[in-house]
Amino acid sequence: MSYSKLSRDQIAARVAQDIPDGAYVNLGIGLPTKISKYLPSEKDIFLHSENGILAFGPPPEKNNEDSELINAGKEFVTLLEGGAYFHHGDSFAMMRGGHLDICVLGAFQVAENGDLANWHTGASDAIPAVGGAMDLAIGAKKVFVTTDHITKQGEPKIVAELSYPATGLKCVDRIYTDLCVIDVTTEGLKVIEKVEGLSFEKLQSMTGTKLINMTLDE
Repeated sequence: MSYSKLSRDQIAARVAQDIPDGAYVNLGIGLPTKISKYLPSEKDIFLHSENGILAFGPPPEKNNEDSELINAGKEFVTLLEGGAYFHHGDSFAMMRGGHLDICVLGAFQVAENGDLANWHTGASDAIPAVGGAMDLAIGAKKVFVTTDHITKQGEPKIVAELSYPATGLKCVDRIYTDLCVIDVTTEGLKVIEKVEGLSFEKLQSMTGTKLINMTLDE
């Protein structure tokens, strides 16, 4: 059977389904920031940005941008009723103090034990970008990762052990890729969803470590 990979927006929409009412959530730079567009309006979800915003909303309509309201990825956002902006230091105190329920980060690699690498590939010509990723990885109560399942060169991004410099150790709880959703558990990596038409054997062949099939279609 043939299958289609999820788009970046489809991945964002899928993550949005798993964010509970009342959660305080940091959306990392890149794909995670798209999640703000797909959060259901009936839920009260408080989005945090490391540059110092709490309770922001989706992007504004074109020509209605406020140059003083941007997220950590320098994208325009809206401020919801009751929202606030504050000093960068206060923002990091929230991150490091365990006040965030969930953070959603991108990744270069995720290891089978939940180790995360997302700030540097280790290449001599690469530009490292730590930002607040290390603080978020250890400070948030849960860490979700959004990523392509394989690199543009066809290498797996979910591996037995990291080969890139680590951002955080044993910190990832769930992985959302363009092919599947994986829970990181003490028993191993459990595939709880995969795109229609993709066999578990094919998914396993594109993964750098053993997976456990928890889906019901095979």
